Amino acid sequence: MQTLELMQLPLHGTSLIEASAGTGKTYTIAALYLRLVLGHGVAKPLPPEKILVVTFTDAATCELKSRIQQRLLQAAAVFSGDVAATDPVLQDLTAAYPAAQ
Repeated sequence: MQTLELMQLPLHGTSLIEASAGTGKTYTIAALYLRLVLGHGVAKPLPPEKILVVTFTDAATCELKSRIQQRLLQAAAVFSGDVAATDPVLQDLTAAYPAAQ
């Protein structure tokens, strides 16, 4: 089994994340979404309307939508300086964008 390197995962083309329940798929997808919006690892940032995320059930869609919205709000608070980054993904992203701090 290969460990997913979230901050180095290429963000071009199509990606499939397949794993058992409770392994962090939603966390990972929300983090990848944030990387796309910030332009981390891509030529330019992507606006949310240009990003397609697909799940298999209505319940999973609602959960993922909520988690992505929460992740974007957390990032906005961290990058505006309102709160410190406590999440590893946000810590890595703020380190990658020191001028935004």
